[in-house]
Amino acid sequence: MTSHALGDTGVLTGRSLRHILRSPDTIITTAVTPIALMLLFVYVLGGAIDTGSDESYLNYMLPGILLITIASGIAYTAYRLFLDLQGGIFDRFQSMPIARPSVLWAHVLTSLTANLVSIAIVIGVALMMGFRTGASLAGWFAVTGLLILFTLALTWIAVIAGLSARTVDGASAFSYPLIFLPFVSSAFVPTDSMPGPVAWFAENQPVTSIVNTIRAVFAQEPIGTDIWIALVWLVGILVIAYAFAIAVYRRKFN
Repeated sequence: MTSHALGDTGVLTGRSLRHILRSPDTIITTAVTPIALMLLFVYVLGGAIDTGSDESYLNYMLPGILLITIASGIAYTAYRLFLDLQGGIFDRFQSMPIARPSVLWAHVLTSLTANLVSIAIVIGVALMMGFRTGASLAGWFAVTGLLILFTLALTWIAVIAGLSARTVDGASAFSYPLIFLPFVSSAFVPTDSMPGPVAWFAENQPVTSIVNTIRAVFAQEPIGTDIWIALVWLVGILVIAYAFAIAVYRRKFN
């Protein structure tokens, strides 16, 4: 049964990836916004921002830019899922002997692949702009793991939006608050520079612990408890979003 589900997921993921390959502009579009923000903050605003750190502002804000890249990319998952629903693909799948969750996992794995490519593009541009890190190979694996967890957690939220939306705009609109979230965190300025209530929210929302962990790895500094807080947030969101998405799917098609 497991091999059957894995095989179905592989075939359906290949189908979704072929759609991406036929329209690579979605990946380029996903990378353009964070790259534009990176250029704006580094070359226009960065000189006026005091982070209290000796590292370059590019190094300081890159973790937040990577999270914005992912938040931008998952909107396309909800969009593609909604189009499949409207096109009747899901109804046709119901009449075929395939594992039901594989339909959703195909969209999730496609999102993960596309977002990793977008992240690689953004990091490549950051390197050209002067980003440097002494992080070890293990450190890079840790950062990649966190970004994968972040992508999976947000993508399952996108699945919920794609299954529940009534319009194309509604399917992708859910991502706007997620894109905004890094701005109210430690991604661009220290949280202690914010007004009291805003600083409290910024310090206690999940993006801050993720950003602080990635920043510490890149700077080869002690991570402290941030990584455990980040993992608790990400695993918790992932489990809840997955369970809710499967429940919505079953209610819609059973």
